[in-house]
Amino acid sequence: MTQTMTGGCQCGRIRYSAEIAGDEAYWCHCRMCQKATGGIAAAFVQVELAKVTWLSEPDWYESSPVARRPFCSKCGTPLGFAWADGTGDMDLTVGSFDDPSRFRPVVHAGCEAIHEAWLDTRDLPRLYTAQTKSVADRWQAAGLEVPE
Repeated sequence: MTQTMTGGCQCGRIRYSAEIAGDEAYWCHCRMCQKATGGIAAAFVQVELAKVTWLSEPDWYESSPVARRPFCSKCGTPLGFAWADGTGDMDLTVGSFDDPSRFRPVVHAGCEAIHEAWLDTRDLPRLYTAQTKSVADRWQAAGLEVPE
């Protein structure tokens, strides 16, 4: 079932809508995606280019001779990946969707740079933000509730 979903950057300056057909997403572990996101991998949803509408135009970084990446230059949020020649599908970062809960990873890409130790973390302790004293105290001092 196709659904129009929305997303954007952390500060709200850049917004998009996209027609999403399924719930499939993927991890890209290549070094360019690691560096572009600052993480161990990038979580992406692949979308037909024509089905993405930028409600406010993102900034673009030419990350290589073949790729460019939309982002917000105000808050730094990485928003995706597109081919530099303007063809093919594009990827939107899972975390930039307003509600990313629909998506599930179905494949790993860029596995030449995968960090195996980070893949299965089920047995690690789980700390919730509101229960982390150093974080919760700062939000309370600012007169605010801890965000989700």
